[in-house]
Amino acid sequence: MTTESTVYDLAIIGGGPGGYVAAIRARQLGARVALIEMDRIGGTCLNRGCIPTKAMVSQAELYLHVQHHAREWGIELDGTPRLDFQRFMARKDEVTETLVSGVEHLVASHGITVIKGKGRILSPNKVLVNGETEIECRKIIIATGSVPARPPIPGAQLPGVITSNELLRLTKLPASMVVIGCGIIGIEFTSIFTALGTKVTALDCEFFLRDVDEQIAKRYRSLLARQGANFAVGVTVQQISLTEQGHLRVEFEQLGQGKVGTAEGELVLLATGRWPNTNGLGLEDLGIEMQGRFIKVNSRMETNVPGIYAVGDVIPTAQLAHVASYEGEIAVENALGHRREADYRAVPACIFTIPEIASVGLTSTDVKAMGIDAVVERFPFNINGRALAMGETEGQIRMICERTPEGRGGKVLGVHIMGPRASDLIAEAALAIQAGLTARELAETIHAHPTIPEVLMEVAKAAAFGEAIHYRKV
Repeated sequence: MTTESTVYDLAIIGGGPGGYVAAIRARQLGARVALIEMDRIGGTCLNRGCIPTKAMVSQAELYLHVQHHAREWGIELDGTPRLDFQRFMARKDEVTETLVSGVEHLVASHGITVIKGKGRILSPNKVLVNGETEIECRKIIIATGSVPARPPIPGAQLPGVITSNELLRLTKLPASMVVIGCGIIGIEFTSIFTALGTKVTALDCEFFLRDVDEQIAKRYRSLLARQGANFAVGVTVQQISLTEQGHLRVEFEQLGQGKVGTAEGELVLLATGRWPNTNGLGLEDLGIEMQGRFIKVNSRMETNVPGIYAVGDVIPTAQLAHVASYEGEIAVENALGHRREADYRAVPACIFTIPEIASVGLTSTDVKAMGIDAVVERFPFNINGRALAMGETEGQIRMICERTPEGRGGKVLGVHIMGPRASDLIAEAALAIQAGLTARELAETIHAHPTIPEVLMEVAKAAAFGEAIHYRKV
């Protein structure tokens, strides 16, 4: 066993969006940093999640546009557009490699020491890497992320039963697929592969897009069904078996009804969530307090063991890359003596389906449960000039505000969007909630025309004044 001569101010275990952002922030504050990562910098998000899937959804969206709008828009093609799936997946890999290598160069340019291997914490001041090299440090940040959950379904180990990791390595487009899980991961892949022509059936035990505003989720489920996807929600999966034709059959039972159904596909995607990646860290030996599978922390990202912090998917907050990065900065600032607490009032969430879904703040279900007297207004995309010009008119924006004494919308509590550029629009909504703005303040802010963000101004006018300019309730 060897011991490095350098004593680092911070040892960060995990080089994903939580870890590498924390490392950069620490260097900006003058700290000596060791970043321990067993794979490539960027973690699941850059290598096997956010970035490759967003490349895929962008390409699938273009494929749909060419199929349905090319002739209408005056673009002549020789024959029917044909999907080259191998090239489709290769382009996804090229995008991923460009970004990952760029982040690796960025980390190196900050003078961060990257140590390849798996870290195990021996004490608040010592990390063992690969069982052979000891790293001495003053503080430790755990940022090891998460791994795909594999529920104990009989038959889940059969060939062709895969997680998102294996799905991203496909070389042949499946003709059919069963997706187990109607959360963000499951529905993003359902949207992508349905657009590419795969026959997809998605199953879930409880919800379709659980944390999405109920009306938005209902509208998107209907839209995706029209595109060709099938759903069975409120079911328990009994087993997965192999048919004589070589397909995979998923047997399920309708909750409370006893009805049994089946779905078949060339592949079965397990999209049942992600589990925190804490195996082998030595948490039990250190006496680190857990909250179920997660590491328990306070608002400064501190564990119960002084000098050890945790961020991202290993703690019980939203499993989102931007949340992990935010928490990484908070952990670093506290570890280096700059007191700062996490504020989760305005956490935007984006689902990169076709069209996109995005949300921030409270849903209509939330305000009812909390007993808040609220005003809920909506504005459709199909009368927005820019959306019409783009040929992307599906969807709407919904705004939830506190009700003023006059019965109008006051402070913005939540914004929920299904439509083009939803992932971009949600930034303005998040800022509005974080800053405590009212619907009137948004309504009276000049928005450029013709642009998609005008829908936010219009829905704010509806909330603040009872009616939008370009949409009348009938």
